[in-house]
Amino acid sequence: MGKVVILGVFVADTAYRAARMPVMGETIMGTSFALGPGGKGSNQAVACARLGADTHMIAMLGQDDFAKLALDTWAEAGVTPHVRQLADSYTGAAHIFIEDGTGNNAIIVAAGAAALMTVADVEAQAGLIGGADVFVTQLEQPMAAAVRGLEIAREAGVATILNPAPAADLPEGMLALCDYVTPNETECEALTGITVTNEADAEQACKVLQGLGVGTPIITMGERGAYLSGHGLVPAINAGAVKETTGAGDAFNGAFAAALSEGKTPLVAVQYGCATAGISVTRIGTAPAMPRRAEVESLLQS
Repeated sequence: MGKVVILGVFVADTAYRAARMPVMGETIMGTSFALGPGGKGSNQAVACARLGADTHMIAMLGQDDFAKLALDTWAEAGVTPHVRQLADSYTGAAHIFIEDGTGNNAIIVAAGAAALMTVADVEAQAGLIGGADVFVTQLEQPMAAAVRGLEIAREAGVATILNPAPAADLPEGMLALCDYVTPNETECEALTGITVTNEADAEQACKVLQGLGVGTPIITMGERGAYLSGHGLVPAINAGAVKETTGAGDAFNGAFAAALSEGKTPLVAVQYGCATAGISVTRIGTAPAMPRRAEVESLLQS
């Protein structure tokens, strides 16, 4: 069992489903509402832990009901929390619109306490990060905190994964701290200026990312799968009818980190990521949709 440390954000997902997105100033009737655990880092930690990795989550929470939801979610999945709770802020929340006909989504995140994470908060966890097999972060918490986490991991010889989501301008040198970077097509275009519509585009974008210092770029391409630099397209794995795509990228990243921490090759780890994402999209929700190890291996074997 490998050890994975994830630096990221928990937010409570408030998910609204409707036939279409309302236009500005319009009110429409929805078809359902659900409240559940979310945040990219938290979702990835749940996916990682359910794959069997010794998973640790570094995060910031408020002192409220949504913080209890975070801690309960991690306890159920087997994630060990390393959190600071702020009395003068709030636990983050996300508004998620889901289109009934397609399962596609649009999201607004208010990070709350997570937006107050500092470099000092990350440095306080240096021993934890340095003792991991894999370190993962994203871009929902302050950029300086993510950079410092990557620096600490790199200095300790820990494999580093950056999921550059949501898309943002990165400080110079940040990508050079990353053994793996896992953008989707939109995030990849923001990083490289290349519109990724096919494998040739993906390979060109990977070369740009490698020129910026990334060890192995991986571009997630939705229903097509994931493009692994040096290998090519790893096909998506269909596990059934798609109900919601919201947590698919997080499912991929969590499973990829878990498999990599066990010493699996990048190719096999990407296959685990694709299988985990393939199962997650057949279920409603984000963290609750993450499958267990036995389900993923059964799908891979089939």
